[in-house]
Amino acid sequence: MGLTPWALSALKKTTLLGQATTIDGKLMTLHEHDGVFMIRIAGVELMSSRQHASEERLAELACDHIRTKSPGARVLIGGLGLGFTLRAALKNLAADAAVTVAEMMPAVVGWNREPEYKLGKDALADPRVKVIVGDVADVLRNSRREFDSIILDIDNGASGLSAASNSRLYKAVGLATIRSALRPEGCLAIWSASDDPPFVQVLRQSGFTVTVERARTHPGGGGWNAIFIGRVA
Repeated sequence: MGLTPWALSALKKTTLLGQATTIDGKLMTLHEHDGVFMIRIAGVELMSSRQHASEERLAELACDHIRTKSPGARVLIGGLGLGFTLRAALKNLAADAAVTVAEMMPAVVGWNREPEYKLGKDALADPRVKVIVGDVADVLRNSRREFDSIILDIDNGASGLSAASNSRLYKAVGLATIRSALRPEGCLAIWSASDDPPFVQVLRQSGFTVTVERARTHPGGGGWNAIFIGRVA
């Protein structure tokens, strides 16, 4: 009896493709296994190219109100990851839109630009895209009513931080800064590994009208993630 596809995949080795140190001093690594790419921090998987349906849904919801905005929409994405959120945003925006991506880790930008990996190279080359290698919090502080949508895809949610310093984004002061960076009727979209009722309450107390959507990790199955949508009245 031949081996099943799952068994054949399990026999293939996992290859370390790159590594870098986060601002918290943790080891961030890029791995590949049977055509699937994974980013891990301190050995814990942060994201995978096998599971990205909820990230794509995040971008769809964030851009829904500005698909045909004229003149062009302006979108800020915090976190590049493996490029899925950016690609989905570009699919849902007009040709004259402008998308700024703030990514803290230079290595992540480099991994996406590597042609052999086929991650975010094409999306980053899109003329609508501007990449800032730095903290999205700094971009927000220097922006005033600049963005129609702000997408945060940098953590596993307000309680699952990839860097301790990100916690300020999910508190009242950080959310006030985000509101100031949004244009009237703007939208804040946050990806979370799971639901977080206390954080939803903080969002509402910060002046956002909030909806929560559950999204599958795969297009027809897999686990569930949460997407928090905050709208400015």
